Amino acid sequence: MSQQVKQNLLYSNQFDEQFLNEQLGKLAKKGVDFADLYLQNTATESWVLDEGIIKSGSFAINQGIGVRAVCGEKTFFSYANALNTQVITNLVDNLYIESTGGHLQNYTTASNTASSKLHTEINPLFSLENVDKIRILQQIDSMGRAKNYVSNVIASINLEYDQVYLARSDERQFADIRPLIHLSISVIVSKDGKLERASAGGGGRYELSYFSDEIVMSYLNKAYTQAMLKLDARPAPNGEMPVVLGNGWAGVILHEAVGHGLEGDFNRKESSAFCGKIGQQVASKGVTIIDEGCIADRRGSLNIDDEGNPTQRTVLIEDGILQGFLYDELNARLMGTKSTGNGRRESFASNPLPRMTNTYMLGGNYSAEEIISSVDYGLFAENFEGGQVDITSGQFVFNASVAWVIENGKLSYPVKGCALVGSGPECLQHVTMIGNDVALDSGVGVCGKDGQSVPVGVGQPTMRLDGGLVVGG
Repeated sequence: MSQQVKQNLLYSNQFDEQFLNEQLGKLAKKGVDFADLYLQNTATESWVLDEGIIKSGSFAINQGIGVRAVCGEKTFFSYANALNTQVITNLVDNLYIESTGGHLQNYTTASNTASSKLHTEINPLFSLENVDKIRILQQIDSMGRAKNYVSNVIASINLEYDQVYLARSDERQFADIRPLIHLSISVIVSKDGKLERASAGGGGRYELSYFSDEIVMSYLNKAYTQAMLKLDARPAPNGEMPVVLGNGWAGVILHEAVGHGLEGDFNRKESSAFCGKIGQQVASKGVTIIDEGCIADRRGSLNIDDEGNPTQRTVLIEDGILQGFLYDELNARLMGTKSTGNGRRESFASNPLPRMTNTYMLGGNYSAEEIISSVDYGLFAENFEGGQVDITSGQFVFNASVAWVIENGKLSYPVKGCALVGSGPECLQHVTMIGNDVALDSGVGVCGKDGQSVPVGVGQPTMRLDGGLVVGG
């Protein structure tokens, strides 16, 4: 892997490792604590089928370099979408660096230890001929239209092959290859003058052969089932009531309402609802939340983060007690600790930030059926779509795309137009039952922060909450 990345990003552009070290040496002479050069080449391809025809197809290659220098609490950064000696020399020579007075010494935390290969290195863009990729979409369209009431099927394949090379001022250099595939299916149904739409999909750091007939059919059936449920759904109820959250993708609430508040920068700046609470009970007993960037093949996983640190399994909350936060190198240094391998960038044009990878809650002792049957009247929120969260307060609003009213311990009827309003930290203190069916999402998560988007994973078991949530119909 390392040699391939060096060939593509360095040697083919007429420079080598020594040249990068020389440029970093020039930055070091300016009195910075730390500097790095982040080189990247990303190839992307997508195909979209709509109304039975291929509506669009695209292919693009984007490459460039980001130059970063850290001095005290300040970061100085510039980038260019080209790779050659003149461009890099100009970026380094012209990088504005303001004297900050105090410095942080020994800015060295990245490990030279070779990380495990968590996924394939095969380029998914070239793993199938274009005609075969299109055939997959056509088969999805044919299978979908064979179902009752289906008026249209929209399917897309998105492929990415990312190569990165990182040179650090401590003379450590790292390379990584990051493939990513994603298949999305939307089904539109029409019955008695009503139209409804639902979507499903998944992917990860796999070869394209991952999308077997069984997996594709599972996505299609899920989208179809949800769309049909919406046709018969009633308006959602209002008010406070017990809420049961489904497993898997429902963990997006955990990610947004809790996970962001556990990132190091928000806590260093004291803008998180969890600031200053390490060692305190912040959730019900039994609630354990993990961020794990080293799960094989997962969408949110990385061999190394974008600062060269191996990803790891970080326990954030254990049995309800706050254990720690997620760190990149800068915020870790400023808070007197070490990086957790969560320094991530959207691209070479972005600074690294502390970001989640795959964030999930561990399971408990109850089956999903036991949890639902324990509710006399309440809501079962099985799946979610868009939402908003305020990091400082933890307040959030999420829309349930699939939800049911529970009556007498049974799923009574589906509802739509259902929003959940609450506070992440408060919700965690009202978890009364945790399921034994913990699952990660199918591989669809994208996380936005400070204008940067990165792939992530979420997950949780089925769980019951008896407070901290208001259902808004």
